[in-house]
Order: sequence, then C-alpha cells, then structure tokens
Amino acid sequence: MPSTVTADRVAGLALGAVGVLAFSMSLPMTRIAVQQLDPWFVAFGRAVGAALLALAYLRFTGAPRPSRDQWRRLAVVALGVVVGFPLFTSLALTTQTSAHGAVVNTVLPAMTAIFAVLRAGERPPPAFWAAGTVGLLAVLGFLVTSGAVRGALTVADLFLLAAVVLCGLGYAEGGALSRELGGARTICWALLVALPVTVPVTIAAAVARPPHADTTGWTAFGYLTAISMFLGFFAWYAGLARGGIAQVGQIQLAQPVLTLGWSALLLGETVTPASIGAALVVLACVVLIQRTRASTPAPAVGKV
Repeated sequence: MPSTVTADRVAGLALGAVGVLAFSMSLPMTRIAVQQLDPWFVAFGRAVGAALLALAYLRFTGAPRPSRDQWRRLAVVALGVVVGFPLFTSLALTTQTSAHGAVVNTVLPAMTAIFAVLRAGERPPPAFWAAGTVGLLAVLGFLVTSGAVRGALTVADLFLLAAVVLCGLGYAEGGALSRELGGARTICWALLVALPVTVPVTIAAAVARPPHADTTGWTAFGYLTAISMFLGFFAWYAGLARGGIAQVGQIQLAQPVLTLGWSALLLGETVTPASIGAALVVLACVVLIQRTRASTPAPAVGKV
C-alpha cells in the first residue's frame, strides 16, 4: 500500500507539473487574443471549440454518461473553469498586462487548497500550510520587486480576483470528481455541460463584433482552445486526483514565475533577475509540500 501511495503522489506531481506548464501561457495568450478579438468571444468561443474536441474524445473512447450527482458536480466545474475563469481574465486583460494578472494568480494555490478542504474533505497538516505560505510570500515578493504590482486596486483586479476564486472552486471540484470519472472525462463532460451558455454567448459576441484577427491573434485563440481549455486539464485533473488536490495544487506556486517568463518572451514585458531567486524558493517550498502527509489521503484512482 505505501508504495502505491508513493507512486500515486509522484504521478500526481508529474501530471500536475505538465498542467501548470500548459496553463502558464494562458494569461499571455489571452492578452494577445483580446487585443484583436472581443473578450466575450475569446472567453466563450474557446469553450465552444474545446467542447467540439471533447465530444469527439468522448465518442471515440465510448465514455459512459455521468450519474445525476456527477452532472450536478460537473456544473460546478463548468462554472469555475469553463465560464468563470476565462470570462473574468478576458475582461481583465483588455486593460491589464498578463504580468499583472500573474500577481493576482499567486493566490490561486491557496484558493485551491481551501476548496479542497471545503469540497473534497482533504485535511492538509500544518506543515503544508506553512510551506505554502512561504511559497506564496516568495512569489509575491518577487512580483513586487519585479515591478508587476503598480497602483491601486482596479476593476480589472476585481475581475482577476473573481477569476481566481472561481478557478480554485473548479480545480478542487474537478480534481475530486476526476477520482471517479478520470481527468480527461471530467473536463470533457464539463465543457458539454456549459454548451447551453457558451454557444449563445459566442454567437451573440460574434454578431455584435465580427471576429477579425491576424495569424498571431488566431494562434493565441487556438492555444487557449486546444491547450488551456482542453488538453491541459487532462494532465491537471489527473494529477489532482492522484496526488491530492491541496498538495498538487501548490505546484501552481511556480506558475506566476513561468507566466512572467512567457510574458517577457511573447509580449516584451519586463522581468527582473530576481525571478531566479524566487523560483528557487518556490521550488523548495513545492518539495517541502510534497513531503507532507495529509491526514485524509486521496483515494487511489485508476483513470486518467
């Protein structure tokens, strides 16, 4: 049994890292897309495109339909990661930089852990919270010294905070549900659950402002559709299910640093050398977090 638990945690950590890497480009890609496309079209259109991919996947794999209770929980997942996070980040990034978005996203691991306690019944030990807090402070310190935090709280910041809260909810609920459905099927069914909302909003946005973008804009939209809204969740939800939602969720502490790196490469936004020190501290905290043991371990799963 101990070896099985260890293997699950290692697999969860690896899958979670792949998910974080995929999601780390979401804010820069959203920033690029909303400069040319309507933010409502970006938020909901990517979900519609991902739902088409999800439908093909579910039919190809012959996935059984979820139970009534699972449909209800899938609606919570859809609210958080299919509708809430994409919408509020798209609205925020019409006026804010993706580097600034990374500042607010720093609290996402904490929100995921809180919802893991509230929704998934996990009980991380004190050492978990201590290491997570140090990692959070390290990233915040790095973001402040890098100049990413400037000025007073704005409407865009409120949008970003709403996005983080809803995303933490969607991550925790999806991670718990993935123990039953598997990571891939969880996001696929959630995308289909959201179609009654995402399709009409996408059509309305396209009619109000016909989508026009250059190759860069459509490439960013394509990344958000295929990776951020679809394939990235295959690894992420599977990782949360295997390694524990609260613990694997803390890998997101590295995401703001990665996002700033992508922002510098893709958008020319400034990143200071302090990122190296912050990254080392964050990685150390992630290692410490993975060495802690929850009092309520995540059940073993057999699906991906």
